[in-house]
Amino acid sequence: VQLQAFGGGLVQSGGSLTLSCVVSGIAFRSNVMTWYRQAPGKQREWVAMITSGGSTNYVDAVKGRFTVSRDNAKSTVYLQMNNLKPEDTAVYYCNADLNPLRARFVGGRSWGQGTLVTVSS
Repeated sequence: VQLQAFGGGLVQSGGSLTLSCVVSGIAFRSNVMTWYRQAPGKQREWVAMITSGGSTNYVDAVKGRFTVSRDNAKSTVYLQMNNLKPEDTAVYYCNADLNPLRARFVGGRSWGQGTLVTVSS
C-alpha cells in the first residue's frame, strides 16, 4: 500500500486547512480510512476515521472542528480542519484497515509520507 498525505502548512490559531491523502495498492473503497497525527515528543494517535459505508468517528479533541470524508473514485481521503489550535500542531498521516475495530490502533502498520501542520498562537 502507498499512502501520501499532503496539504499541511503554517496557519494561525482559528484558521483552517484541508488535508488530502492519496492511496494506492489496495481496494480503497473496502477499507476504513483513518487519519493519525504525531505531535513533537508525543506518540502517534488516531484522529478521525471513516468506514467504507461513510460512518465517521473522531477523537474527542477534534470533534466539532474536523471533518473526514472520502472520494472512492479518486482513492483519496480528506480531513477538513477548522478552528485550528496550537495543540493541533503535528505531522498528519493516513492509513487503511479492513477492520474498523482495529483502525484506531497505530501499531504494526506501514506508514507513508505525512504532512506537517503547524498552528501558531
